[in-house]
Amino acid sequence: MRAAFIETLGPPENIHYGEMPTPTAGPTDVLVDVLAATVNPVDTLVRSGIFRTPAGFPLVISRDLVGTVVQAGPGAPGFAVGDLVWSNSLGHGGRQGAAAERAVVPVDRLYHLPEGVDPADAVATVHPAATAYLGLFTHGRVRAGETVLVAGAAGNVGSALIVLAVEAGARVIATASARDATHCRDLGAAEVLDYRDPDLAKRIDEVSPHGVDVYLDTSGTNDLTTAVDVLAARGRIVLLAGARSRPVLPVGPLYMKDCSIVGFVISHATGAELAEAAVAINRLLAAGRLRPRCTEALPLSAAAEVHRRMERGELHGRRVLLLPHLDA
Repeated sequence: MRAAFIETLGPPENIHYGEMPTPTAGPTDVLVDVLAATVNPVDTLVRSGIFRTPAGFPLVISRDLVGTVVQAGPGAPGFAVGDLVWSNSLGHGGRQGAAAERAVVPVDRLYHLPEGVDPADAVATVHPAATAYLGLFTHGRVRAGETVLVAGAAGNVGSALIVLAVEAGARVIATASARDATHCRDLGAAEVLDYRDPDLAKRIDEVSPHGVDVYLDTSGTNDLTTAVDVLAARGRIVLLAGARSRPVLPVGPLYMKDCSIVGFVISHATGAELAEAAVAINRLLAAGRLRPRCTEALPLSAAAEVHRRMERGELHGRRVLLLPHLDA
């Protein structure tokens, strides 16, 4: 089969496109014919070595796929040949990735695609949406009636955070650029503030006088001084981006308000946590509530260039789909 893979950690130039042996499914695995894969920021962290994870080389890159079942092992009940399926946790933790014509997926990391959902929309959505779900509910403990602030709300994870928080009955304050304000409101944000406003903390106080219950920054800026200032009593900060950020944490105000701060990466999520997120994702995909803002389809052989573009910051709000059949 053809695949995009690396033989050593390093820059995008380390990504090769070529022939590899077709993988073999084990007893609790499912072999999938890949219709589409994607590129995520975390894929660049794995490829470069910034995020350390068990990896056997050559390593097929990418996390997400939508495809059809080719073969299911005897320990993979519920999956039949021809089923449309998706996964969002390949390419790390010792698992080979999705950027190939075929991929092996452990049964506990594979989910059926709801009937009528566009595979391209799904593969572009499932990773940001799972990140958002874990940030809001597994780590942020968001409840109906609470106020959630999403910084960097117009991006892929930010958009999913708005949708999931609103669907759960929370009130969302979004920060984004002025050009993205309508997009955030259309997703359900109650308030949209310009992140460039020099009086941003004051504006947040004005629209949320009782404070923010959960604060999530998808941009990786992690201005913890502002975050702590605007938190309500027992508010929570969830860190999920900014691998290189080193912000100052105002410890005194944080603990004086009984507040807490927690970080997470989706790569450490358990199979059970991902499965719980998948239930919510499938429900919102089927309802048409989770959809990518903008997609671009490229052949699998373009993986290295897509990694370069992502690291240069050229994919704002855009999801690139890697389609194996375009290389045929």
